[in-house]
Amino acid sequence: MGYGKTVRDELRVPTRELRHAIPQVYAGFKELHDAALAPGALDVKTKELIALAIAVSKECDGCIAAHAHAAVQHGATPEEAAEAIGVTFLMNGGPGTIYGPRAFAAFQESYSQRVSDAIARAV
Repeated sequence: MGYGKTVRDELRVPTRELRHAIPQVYAGFKELHDAALAPGALDVKTKELIALAIAVSKECDGCIAAHAHAAVQHGATPEEAAEAIGVTFLMNGGPGTIYGPRAFAAFQESYSQRVSDAIARAV
């Protein structure tokens, strides 16, 4: 499907342009991002799965793409992503059933790429 990568690619240039226009705002957001996702009582994988579920609830395609990819990078499995997304159905109702599949598609895309990369390195 290419959902996650497509969204990340579409946002790359406009995000870069806005980041150059308001660098202090982006620097502040990066500090918040890094602090919120730093390992603590919860590991980074769990925090990324929470962020993915919130992204579904907020109906934020860019957030979905980013946190699906990050969850994979931190070792989340498709089963874990599916369960986290499933909680959004409870908390968000109908919109969760639309953005949830988008999030799972983005997660699966990143997960498949990671598995393919691991196989290629092993060969």
